[in-house]
Amino acid sequence: MENEELFSEEYDKKKQEINDLLERFLPKEEGYTKPLAEACNYSIRAGGKRLRPMLLLETNRLFHGKMVPEAECLAAAIEMVHTYSLVHDDLPAMDNDELRRGLPTTHKKFGEAIGILAGDALLTAAMQTAMLAFRNSADPHIVSWSVKTLFDKAGMDGMIGGQVVDVLAEKREESIDRGKLDFIYEKKTGALIEAAMMIGCWLAPESRKKDLLIIEQVASKIGLAFQIQDDILDVEGIEEVLGKPIGSDYRNAKSTYVSLLGMETAREDVKRLTGEAVSLIAPYAGKDSFLVQLLIHLVTRDR
Repeated sequence: MENEELFSEEYDKKKQEINDLLERFLPKEEGYTKPLAEACNYSIRAGGKRLRPMLLLETNRLFHGKMVPEAECLAAAIEMVHTYSLVHDDLPAMDNDELRRGLPTTHKKFGEAIGILAGDALLTAAMQTAMLAFRNSADPHIVSWSVKTLFDKAGMDGMIGGQVVDVLAEKREESIDRGKLDFIYEKKTGALIEAAMMIGCWLAPESRKKDLLIIEQVASKIGLAFQIQDDILDVEGIEEVLGKPIGSDYRNAKSTYVSLLGMETAREDVKRLTGEAVSLIAPYAGKDSFLVQLLIHLVTRDR
């Protein structure tokens, strides 16, 4: 219990640091575009785990001992990308969700048109913010690779690609086998987690290409376990804790790890993938490091 409390305190502290960091990059709410800025800032300030920027910063600290200046811009940028994807996911044409983190979704609060534009604006702001990393960099090539990695993992070969396969499968009412489900999860959820940890690693001057490949494997396994845990929580979670309705996958007849393979197998896969990820990163971090505890927390969470 004591270790859990210490982790929780440290997690909350780091999360607040990221919230403060994000505030520095948010658009000003003024002029004719004030309603759009308000919608963007509402979407960011609605909260969340701040998982992706935290993984980026903590991986950077793991290899460098402290955070390099470039990491701040890229951490803010990756959270903007993640948030824009949620804003668009919630739209009527997609998941048509009315609640996100216990609050009205962006399009429910500001209207569908502003919801679409807020997502567009956050994606654009992510690129602008990521480019600021060049100002503080002693090695522009590393920053260039990092920015490219972020948007590669967010694009057609990453997050958006997974979303497209998911949407098309639903619209055609196709049955999904495990191979296709793995593809959707690895791209839709795992790709940005991979980007976060890979960028954090590569921005550290001490890291090597071998380290990057191992970190990508760690992130891939954790990303898949993270999404399977989401499937489990959609069945067994508590709505007030999750901040969104449970059972939506079942009501929408959506294929998940639980529906396809059963709850027991889903739990076993989460445990196996987490164990493999921890074993890979332990030689770098040690089993009691904050980063390792964070990875374990992500796949044992109740929200």
